Amino acid sequence: MAVFGYCRVSTSRQADAGESLAVQERQVLGYAMQLGLEIDHIFVERGVSGSVPLADRPEGKALLKRLEAGDTIITAKLDRMFRSAVDALGVLEDMKSRSVSLHMIDLGGDVTGNGISKLVFTILSAVAEAERDRIRERISTVKADQKSRGRYLGGKIPFGFAVGDGGDLVEVPEQQAAIRHAKALRADDHSLRDIQAKLKRNGMPLSLAALHRILSA
Repeated sequence: MAVFGYCRVSTSRQADAGESLAVQERQVLGYAMQLGLEIDHIFVERGVSGSVPLADRPEGKALLKRLEAGDTIITAKLDRMFRSAVDALGVLEDMKSRSVSLHMIDLGGDVTGNGISKLVFTILSAVAEAERDRIRERISTVKADQKSRGRYLGGKIPFGFAVGDGGDLVEVPEQQAAIRHAKALRADDHSLRDIQAKLKRNGMPLSLAALHRILSA
């Protein structure tokens, strides 16, 4: 059974100064000493943003790869190791299933195997769900804003438009003329198949489904 420490600073300047890392390492070593544990190795992440998931960081990836059942990890703070509650929850669940213990000093110790683990998991689950809701809300807001400004949101480009250099949807004159023609024919009670045939003769072949979407817009 091995005992590992994990420390991280987010900027190169902090890493060069070493002050934040030194504080974290002292905390990890002091905590291990209190528990009568001997640190086998401390994984030190220098100049890596907290927005990067643990498994995508060089030292984080190396740590996760080295873990075996019965191992222990000690880190000073939750935000040194995880980018979010969602990230933390997933990794903690994996560690518990692998019988790996994780001690977060700022949360009072072992968050995977003692009395506070259930509380920590409950809180992280609630925070993670709130994070997901905020992300969904933010994405919806951005998409609504982009749609209102005629921005291309991905997927199939709508008939009548093309994607400009700046990502905006720009009108294609020939296709826009076909749309106006189709709507005029529909206003005169022409059937979809009749409109489809007339557009095809003019070099604008469209499926009935596509035509229906255009006329319903």
